[in-house]
Amino acid sequence: MADSILGRGIAFPPRIGADGRLAWSEGAQNVRESIRVILLTDLRERLMRPTFGGGLQALLFEPNTLATRRMLEERTRRALERWEPRIRLDRITAEPDPDDPSAAIVEIVYRIVATGARERTSLSVQLDAG
Repeated sequence: MADSILGRGIAFPPRIGADGRLAWSEGAQNVRESIRVILLTDLRERLMRPTFGGGLQALLFEPNTLATRRMLEERTRRALERWEPRIRLDRITAEPDPDDPSAAIVEIVYRIVATGARERTSLSVQLDAG
């Protein structure tokens, strides 16, 4: 039931399924993949929808500081509130990646509106080590 409410789309990243056709994702998995698509899309990357995306890649050469990580959190919040209506954000945090001084890990905790289920996903964002 939840899968039909949350929708279905081509899996991200696009891949071939076991049946030799394009793989699809449904339900909560489709929502997680949509979050990644939104955040990894640069602003003005889509010609017909120039305001779509999170614009996180623009921070590539920013130092991995508290200020940059707060900017990551804010950009993530704005993009998801605008472009993913199937979720309500509970918490977004950006912390240094303990294994890579030039990266930050953005953790997103959210609720799926249709089901109330609490979900979590994370994304590594490359920054400058400086």
